[in-house]
Amino acid sequence: MLLKELTALRGVSGNEGAVRDALREAITPLCDEVLVDTIGNLIATRDGGDASKPHIMLAAHMDEVGFIVMSATDTGLLRIQPVGGVDPRVVISKRVLVGPSAVQGVIGAKAIHLQSPSDMDTVLRYDSIYVDVGATTQAKAEELCPPGSFVTFDSPYVEFGDRRVKAKALDDRVGCLAMVYALQTARYPGKLTCAFTVQEEVGLRGAVIAAYRIAPDLALVLEGTTCNDLGDVPPHLQVTRQGKGVAISLMDRSAIANTTLLNAVRSVAETHGIPWQYKQYVAGGTDAGAIHKSGRGVPCAVMAVPCRYIHSAASTAHLDDIAAQQALLVACLEDFAVKNPLSKGDS
Repeated sequence: MLLKELTALRGVSGNEGAVRDALREAITPLCDEVLVDTIGNLIATRDGGDASKPHIMLAAHMDEVGFIVMSATDTGLLRIQPVGGVDPRVVISKRVLVGPSAVQGVIGAKAIHLQSPSDMDTVLRYDSIYVDVGATTQAKAEELCPPGSFVTFDSPYVEFGDRRVKAKALDDRVGCLAMVYALQTARYPGKLTCAFTVQEEVGLRGAVIAAYRIAPDLALVLEGTTCNDLGDVPPHLQVTRQGKGVAISLMDRSAIANTTLLNAVRSVAETHGIPWQYKQYVAGGTDAGAIHKSGRGVPCAVMAVPCRYIHSAASTAHLDDIAAQQALLVACLEDFAVKNPLSKGDS
């Protein structure tokens, strides 16, 4: 499975079916059991048979940010609302695909020539933004794209420059790809359960259900994360830096990393010479926010790929960082097979 294939799939939160189907086909031959739970998580288990080893949960979310159609105007324009955190400043004039038939459209707003000075000093709200699918009446627009249709960015995968890639949904198809790679490559003698979760972008909803079902001893969360290494941004505000390796999170708005597990992950990276960096800003959240509060509590660590322009039609990442995330995940599974990463006690 290739990142190009994964990012091309359309999977706005609550509508992850196409992503789930592709991943299920890829991983079923690699696992003992594969199931889809009631909320739509894809859960795959492989049991190496050694009950003395910790039950490890891997998690990455299948969903991407996007939009949902709420209604149509009498002139055939679609009114939309964001699904997940999408800055309205980055959506104008972007091409989109609407509904299961992938109707082509363009996100529009009042032309700059027609904006007043106050308009130009104000960030547009979603009630001033629409999708133009070429319809001329409300009836035709709703026939093509009825209310409830999901809207995704239409943005092809492109490799460019110094080993960079541009695509929609790098957050978090990079994490999904890392888990597929781990299933293909790693040999963990204990129980390993992979959760490809849904609805992370709207509140970590799938992870709540998955963690309760799996009840792991520890969890490793694979993510795409914010990167702000642009222009004259001070180093401490860059969050992460592209090309400097996989980002290990100390804390975000949803969770604080378990110190013992975090130190074990960092030690694995250093031992194996895998490039890594700390995420240097408290921002965003991940499935770890739900997983670490599940049951009696689950120690979590997050390993992420730095993504510039995240939650937009054109996120970018560095192929070396993607490779570092995959390498660190596999190395952790192999090292944790020898030494329990929580053996020094939790903190």
